[in-house]
Amino acid sequence: MESFNSKIVCARADALLKSLIPATQQLCASDLQQRKNQQNPTFNQFSDTLIRGSELVKSCESISALNTFRRCRYASQILKLEEEISGFMSSIPDYMVLDARNLMSAMKDIYKELQPPDKSSTVNTMIQQQMSLGNLNQSTEFQEAYKWSNLSNFPVISRFYAGLEKPVEDLKELLFQSEVSVIGVHCMGGGGKTTLASAICNDPHIKGYFGNVHFITVTQLPNLQGIIETMWEKIVGRKKPEFQNVEDARIQLKQQLFTQSKRTLMILDDVWSRAHLEELLFEAPGYKTVVTTRDSSTIPQNTCTRPYQLPLLGHEDALSLFCFSAFGQTSIPSAADANLVMQVQAECKGLPLALKVIGSSLNGEPHGTWLNAKNKLCQGQSISSYHKEGLFRCLETSIDSLDDVGRECFLDLALFPENQKVCADALLNIWVYIRKLKWQDAFIMLLELASKNLLNLISSSGRQATISYGNASELYFSQHDVMRDLAIYLGSQDSIVHRKRLFMPKKELSLPGEWQMLNDRSFNAQVVSIHTGSMAENQWYEMDFPETEVLVIHFSASEYFLPPFLKTMKKLKSVMLCNLSSKRTTLKGLDVLSSLTQLRNVRLEKLDAPSILEQIKVMQKLDKLSVSLCEGFGNISTFSNSNLQEFNLDHCSDLEEWPLDICHMPSAQIWSITNCHLVGKLPYDLGNLSSLRMLRLSQLPGLKELPASIGKLEQLEFLDISLCEGLKELPEEIGQLQNLKEFDMRECSRLRRLPRSVCGLSSLKHVICDEKIGHQWLRVKASSIPNLRVEIVEPQFTLDWLDD
Repeated sequence: MESFNSKIVCARADALLKSLIPATQQLCASDLQQRKNQQNPTFNQFSDTLIRGSELVKSCESISALNTFRRCRYASQILKLEEEISGFMSSIPDYMVLDARNLMSAMKDIYKELQPPDKSSTVNTMIQQQMSLGNLNQSTEFQEAYKWSNLSNFPVISRFYAGLEKPVEDLKELLFQSEVSVIGVHCMGGGGKTTLASAICNDPHIKGYFGNVHFITVTQLPNLQGIIETMWEKIVGRKKPEFQNVEDARIQLKQQLFTQSKRTLMILDDVWSRAHLEELLFEAPGYKTVVTTRDSSTIPQNTCTRPYQLPLLGHEDALSLFCFSAFGQTSIPSAADANLVMQVQAECKGLPLALKVIGSSLNGEPHGTWLNAKNKLCQGQSISSYHKEGLFRCLETSIDSLDDVGRECFLDLALFPENQKVCADALLNIWVYIRKLKWQDAFIMLLELASKNLLNLISSSGRQATISYGNASELYFSQHDVMRDLAIYLGSQDSIVHRKRLFMPKKELSLPGEWQMLNDRSFNAQVVSIHTGSMAENQWYEMDFPETEVLVIHFSASEYFLPPFLKTMKKLKSVMLCNLSSKRTTLKGLDVLSSLTQLRNVRLEKLDAPSILEQIKVMQKLDKLSVSLCEGFGNISTFSNSNLQEFNLDHCSDLEEWPLDICHMPSAQIWSITNCHLVGKLPYDLGNLSSLRMLRLSQLPGLKELPASIGKLEQLEFLDISLCEGLKELPEEIGQLQNLKEFDMRECSRLRRLPRSVCGLSSLKHVICDEKIGHQWLRVKASSIPNLRVEIVEPQFTLDWLDD
């Protein structure tokens, strides 16, 4: 790699800043002389930016001459400063044109000097790729001032952008459809939305089809009237009139759009609010809009709008972008440790911003720094101040719109291991029992985080999960590792003993050593997450957790000893024990559970059930039990807990006969038995569950009939018998369910007819079924239940739930 004289770059950047600062101060003075409603507060902000730029130059000058890559990184940051300068120029009102020309003249002269002297050098190539002077959309009067550069009126696409070919083609296909007028591009922060929008702007087919293509950055707190004024100048091409307010500006611009009637594409980048977007959308012949946003709920839902979720980069594209940032080339250099490079790159999980920032952070660093970075990234830690500022601070803006409770809920996501699909119910338990949310509010929070691309929701069955009546067992969630790292980073700002959350970011053989160093002190953590392999009794430290209310333990072992320090968790309300290995685990040390007098919620996954259920059935405050992928129910002769309000049993493969007293739960409101394929019949006294509001009996292919006592469930509001393929008929007593509101009976292939009594289900609002039984429900609707909505669905089959 050829050397690059950073002293020359710094000196010329210093000259640029010294030229701009006086001119900017003159602009500030001129702005103060304007009427108050015409003053632009960004001038003072821009002046502060230039001053910070001067500090950046000083930092660049202090770098050792031997550190070529670090000097290159600072050079790229200096060039990024030009983006802010150019963005500022796009916001200058027309009455400041003369002052602006003076500023642009100074910028022009220095920019020419900033060009690196050797255009063939690798470092110069890297800087050229970083160079994008932003949005220089100007009114006609500004055009002369911009002739000195090769910039068009939208962001210049870099010479190297990985993985954009298909997304660009997808968006072009949508834009060329006559019925589509708005496209909403969404993905998580740092996913490349602006890069894609820039590529669309520069695509020759787009520029050939649309006579006018314009790009405007909206931001989180936009000046809507100012943006519409800018849109006027771009689209109409002449000085704007004096608009009275936002509505006046909208009306006049809309009139112009209909008058001109020419093909126009408007890119609205970085939109945060639907309310803001609605003020900036226009309908006119030939006029189309592309919106980029982190929040999918921002995108309108109508026939002329198409949402588009931008996918993350695949392995090859991700590696190319990472190598470009780290080495200035699109492949791993022969001298580099290829395995280590790929391990670090893999931690970025295809997120473009992470690939760029982490790659740049390691640019020119020795092998030891790379190794240390890999270890820190595995722990969700920042590897440098550049990484912290460039990635974590950028992504943190994604949660700025959340309230305090929403932020806490986001941080809770770090409790669950990376690369795992987790049942949404496990997360909702925490929010209900610890964050004090009602179930419906917790579910809405889950949907809000998903709409903001802070997590991904996946249905276990490929079907739409029922949101009503507390059912989340069909939903799983996953989180991008970088967003999990952000949650870990934000939740780890305090010292270990004072943190509200204490968790192990990844699986380790035993507890972290730093925990042992503090085992003589009490931890203040409200939630604790542990992720280990097999643990024997003597491997646990003596630790004190007097404030802990949630404990999540993930492990991989055939035998596992519960932590003895559970006895110190006197406030524990919710515990999740999840075995991630292929075989079921036998738990040891169960006697410690007897000390958990405040426990209200237990979730067990892939365990040998009998031993632990013997402990659970005597817990007096327990009101929710969820058991998944466990075995041993065939060996349980009795099981009941009179306090249980919710009982969930899923994928328990050896369950055939129910324990004799399983229906003696007078407080039970939700009873869910799913994916237990050997279950042939239900207990006759099912009707004893008199408080039941929701009954899920989904995917029980061996179930032949429903007991007649089901008619005694007078409080039942939701009934799910979907995928019970062996069920041949419904009992006449089902017509006694006078409070039933929703009935899911899809894919019951042997069910031929409905009993006449269903005509008496006067409260029924929604039925989900297959086509053959749907016709019978439509006749019931016509004759007896006019407000009934009959949803007829196609049969589906999936094994996605097996995908961890």
